[in-house]
Amino acid sequence: MGKRILVTGGAGFLGSHLCERLLAAGHDVLCVDNYFTGNKDNIAPCLGHPHFELMRHDVTFPLYVEVDEIYNLACPASPIHYQHDPVQTTKTSVHGAINMLGLAKRVRAKVFQSSTSEVYGDPTVHPQVEGYRGNVNPLGPRACYDEGKRCAETLFFDYHRQHKLRIKVARIFNTYGPRMHPNDGRVVSNFVVQALKGEDITLYGDGMQTRAFCYVDDQLDGWLRLMDHTPDEFTGPVNIGNPVEIPVKELASRIVKIVNGKSKIVHTRPLPVDDPLQRCPDITLARKELKWEPKVDLDTGLRKTIEYFDALLKSNTGVRGIGR
Repeated sequence: MGKRILVTGGAGFLGSHLCERLLAAGHDVLCVDNYFTGNKDNIAPCLGHPHFELMRHDVTFPLYVEVDEIYNLACPASPIHYQHDPVQTTKTSVHGAINMLGLAKRVRAKVFQSSTSEVYGDPTVHPQVEGYRGNVNPLGPRACYDEGKRCAETLFFDYHRQHKLRIKVARIFNTYGPRMHPNDGRVVSNFVVQALKGEDITLYGDGMQTRAFCYVDDQLDGWLRLMDHTPDEFTGPVNIGNPVEIPVKELASRIVKIVNGKSKIVHTRPLPVDDPLQRCPDITLARKELKWEPKVDLDTGLRKTIEYFDALLKSNTGVRGIGR
């Protein structure tokens, strides 16, 4: 028998893919989004489904519904978007967590928190393990997101201890794939759009800062295994990401090669403030507890992502601005 599942941020990049997966598994899905970065095009495949419901709502306000599970994904996740209104970003992480935890407490639902590798800040431990407490600047321009997500984790574990709430916390590392926002400022979307347009690929710094890229399908597999994992005493946090680390300069070269383009790779911009020089997950815990590890190699995932952006650019539906 299917469950009634709430997905906040369900019209976003990851949320829309999750809604499709949950519907395919036979669940009733309530998608909640305020469309700050999400949009209805992402969930168009779901709109005609008899077990799908869409609600425009901001999670900084309480929500009163009856559900069995909650996936709390609502929050802008790219620097361009979360720095656009940093106070609202913090409110979304903190007030949103409080409201979703309050809902879960009332209806005794299991609740999933999409946390982030940004809780580790600019790490001094590499690769990052869940026990590492991080190196985060609480005063910088990224703090609205980093500290907001850290506070959300605190709230989840306090509700777990104080109210015996069933929680699951995943720390998401760089994830990419179709439906990424083309203006989100992340390296995959930036490089792909520039390569498809034949523009120069712009690198921040020397391009030797590293990232580890996880394809969206692998990311969702990890979430679903975490939510279905028994006993419920396994709460996480658990890293969900790809442990194969590469310099962003190499990522740019791979994208230009796949596109078969002529874009030049240029060094034109300094590194953003507090931008981590290394980012790579240790997924030992995920392998042990969830029997999970990523399966999609980078070139395969990039080809699928490039196909999506190529179709988007050719459709003239536009590269939409923040909140449009």
